[in-house]
Amino acid sequence: MTIKVTNLSKIYGSQKALDSISFEAHKGEILGFLGPNGAGKSTTMKILTGYIPATSGQAFINGIEINENSIAIRKEVGYLPELNPLYTDMYVKEFLLFIANSYGITEGANQAAEEMISKTGLSLERKKKISQLSKGYKQRVGLAAAMIHNPSVLILDEPTSGLDPNQVSEIRNLIKEIGKNKTVILSSHIMQEVEAMCDRVIIINRGKIVADDKIEKLQQSFSKEYLISVQFKNSPTIESIKAIDKSIKVLPTKEGFTITAKEDIRENIAQKAAENNWLILSMNLEESSLEQVFQSLTK
Repeated sequence: MTIKVTNLSKIYGSQKALDSISFEAHKGEILGFLGPNGAGKSTTMKILTGYIPATSGQAFINGIEINENSIAIRKEVGYLPELNPLYTDMYVKEFLLFIANSYGITEGANQAAEEMISKTGLSLERKKKISQLSKGYKQRVGLAAAMIHNPSVLILDEPTSGLDPNQVSEIRNLIKEIGKNKTVILSSHIMQEVEAMCDRVIIINRGKIVADDKIEKLQQSFSKEYLISVQFKNSPTIESIKAIDKSIKVLPTKEGFTITAKEDIRENIAQKAAENNWLILSMNLEESSLEQVFQSLTK
């Protein structure tokens, strides 16, 4: 594994920001790290990057314990915090060269800066001062700075904040590509982005982990009812569909019907359709959204 966290706690005075959390993250995985404001997400990220120490517990990056060698850890980790820290009086490439040099990259600094400018779509902005950039382009500069030293672990706090839909799509694809060869921890309040990018999610609430699983499994486990959308070529009546099971609810839609049932009755629907010559054009089982799961666990 790339990241291993064991019984990690952080206390500020009388407030316990993290309460003995444990988890692992692996190479090639994009891990969504979710929770309401004040849940402990940013605290965890700051501990993993060596910005603040834990009160107790251990955290390892590539087998290195963070408290034992924080300098070595910082070479392994790229971090984009929610409040993107930039020297706005510097030019884009100048800033990236400065960051590369701070990581000890000298001979290959220019090449690294050029590569990051290309990857993050900053080519047209490279000669501008950072102060002249829009919020979206400033976010790209921060992402480029986080990746310039080619870290094995990338920790991103709200990476698509301030981006327009086209920029979001580009950055999303970039993160997914990066995630094939690195370990990525991504925090976001935009559930659609998490669903689009992440393989697995951890949900933290009041300093404790309340869920840790693949998105599909979480959605399935929180589905109290089965919602089945079905479209027929020759539409049957609502009464004839209800005859499949007296307990189901049937609502007409523009495309067909939404059937609410206590269990997955798609096989029953298909059988009834065959008996009555109803031609099924489409039939889908709708699961609970990640947003619904999040709300259930963090209320």
